Amino acid sequence: MSQPRSVVDESGSRARTRRAILDAAIAVLSRDQSASLAEIAVEASVGRTTLHRYFPERSDLMAALGSHILDRVAGATDQARLTSGTAIEAMERVCREYFELGETLLLAFNDPQVTAGQQWQQDTECDLALLDLVKRGHADGTIDPAMDPRWARETLWCLLYAAWQHTTENGVARYDALDLCVRTLRKALAPGGR
Repeated sequence: MSQPRSVVDESGSRARTRRAILDAAIAVLSRDQSASLAEIAVEASVGRTTLHRYFPERSDLMAALGSHILDRVAGATDQARLTSGTAIEAMERVCREYFELGETLLLAFNDPQVTAGQQWQQDTECDLALLDLVKRGHADGTIDPAMDPRWARETLWCLLYAAWQHTTENGVARYDALDLCVRTLRKALAPGGR
């Protein structure tokens, strides 16, 4: 039995409002981690009471942001099609997809409140998929077999952070920073260090 249209619309509307608040929080907090909930409400084009209905306390918002960011990483990982092509090709696609989450992931890296949740304290499915990808690269010869999978994963994250910082601090075009990131990743993971 299907739900009445008003219930379906309301739940869709609630989901859109919640997502708008979370996206606004990312935009505002990535610029100023001490920004108020009122500033986030303005960015989301909702009233403060609406924001408080979804997130009664700042800690509720921060916990939701942590989950929201992990969902976005999962979506980017799916977009990268980890099982297509060689492992290094898939790793380059992951790099490109994750690069697009720059503002979002910089917030996670720079604000410990966002990553305080339990889900950040253990490997996610995406983390495990990246480790498997590196192992596949060892087997298909496109990733140096001496490259520990966890080290390769951390190298990816470090290069992404450097690329995002390069764009914001040095005014480098996003395309150029991404190109440098992918080139460096490819060379770092190449068999024989080439």
